[in-house]
Order: sequence, then structure tokens, then C-alpha cells
Amino acid sequence: MEQWFAVEHLDVERLLAEWRWLCPGRMTLVARNAFADLFLRNQAGHVLRLEVGVARLRKVADSEAQFRDLAQTGKNREEWFAEGDEKVAADRGLTPNADQCIGFSVPLVFAESRAPSPPYVADLYEHVSLLGDVNRQIAHMPDGTRVRLQVKRAPPP
Repeated sequence: MEQWFAVEHLDVERLLAEWRWLCPGRMTLVARNAFADLFLRNQAGHVLRLEVGVARLRKVADSEAQFRDLAQTGKNREEWFAEGDEKVAADRGLTPNADQCIGFSVPLVFAESRAPSPPYVADLYEHVSLLGDVNRQIAHMPDGTRVRLQVKRAPPP
């Protein structure tokens, strides 16, 4: 559990760069799970969970202290941090370091992810950025819409 809260070295602005469409306000990173979900404290002091796989942002606690207390329970450790799935991944040799996460070959937002999608260890910043960009592009589409991904070179800054 200690590793979930070891986020001081991470740059929250860089992590949220592609998520500002969903997270427009100033946020502080409180924790993260092995699958790149981020737990953010907003300016009101509430802790929000950004589920990067499915582009969902929702309040999980009224304060950071309450969040840390709630994170002690087995139910919340499983729901928020996917503790069991993290252990299964580790048993398969997928143990991300402090700057990595576990990603899936097919992002969870796509129906095709329901079929076995090989997990892999990914760079945390790249993974969160990719999912933010993909989710932003499809956010306005109804569930079940067929999409075609096209990878294009980004315009120079």
C-alpha cells in the first residue's frame, strides 16, 4: 500500500496535460494505482479518482485524511487500487517501477478489451497521456460507436 501513496516525484501537470478536458481545475496528486488511475485532491480538498481507462472522474472522499482512512479497508483497496489484479500481474512478472504502470494492448474503453488483452509494463506518463487523448476524442460518441484509430505524427510545438 505504501507504493500507492509514493507520488511526490511525479509531475501532476504533465500527467494531466491530456486530461484537462475532464480535469480543468488545479489538482494535487495524492495516490495512484498500478494501472495508472490517479487520485487527485481538488482545490476544495475533495479527493477524486480519475479512472484513465474509461475516462471517469468522481469524488471518493471529502478530504485527504478521509481518503487515507478509507483506503485501509479491503473493499476500497480492491475497488480503488485493484490489489488482487496487481498481485496477479506481479505473479506474471509485471511489476512496474515508480514511473511505470500496467497497461493493456487494447484500452479498456473499447469493447474489444473484453477479450483477453495482453497486459504490459508501460511508461506512466506516456500511458496516461495516450489514454487522455484517446478518451477525449471519443468522449462525445455514444457507447457502441465503431471507431477507427489512426496514428498520425503530432504537429511540432
